[in-house]
Amino acid sequence: MSRIRNRDTKPELIVRSLLHRMGYRFRLHRKDLPGKPDIVLPKYRTVIFVHGCFWHRHKGCRFAYTPKSRIEFWNDKFATNCRRDASVMASLAERGWNTVIIWECQVSNASYLARVLPWVLRRLS
Repeated sequence: MSRIRNRDTKPELIVRSLLHRMGYRFRLHRKDLPGKPDIVLPKYRTVIFVHGCFWHRHKGCRFAYTPKSRIEFWNDKFATNCRRDASVMASLAERGWNTVIIWECQVSNASYLARVLPWVLRRLS
């Protein structure tokens, strides 16, 4: 697991590139915010997390499968991740930040993202 990257992943780079091309300016991995969000849009008081479907258990996604070996370990790992995600979302909401989660499986459809992201950001601002 030490080779699993937690920042600058390919889906994250795709979303960042798309946002930048659309004219949004942002900060990355601000340490003063809970969960060190992948993308922070201070102007819109919004944070964006680009979650991997496997690690963050995207419901209904084919990539959110459970490995067949060490099932108890994986279930504990996934449960811990989900609890941490919920805690981070609640903490950000308490501080007045809007949260957007983009799943790894959604990043492959760039035209969908290009349509949805501005709509979401307009609604949040």
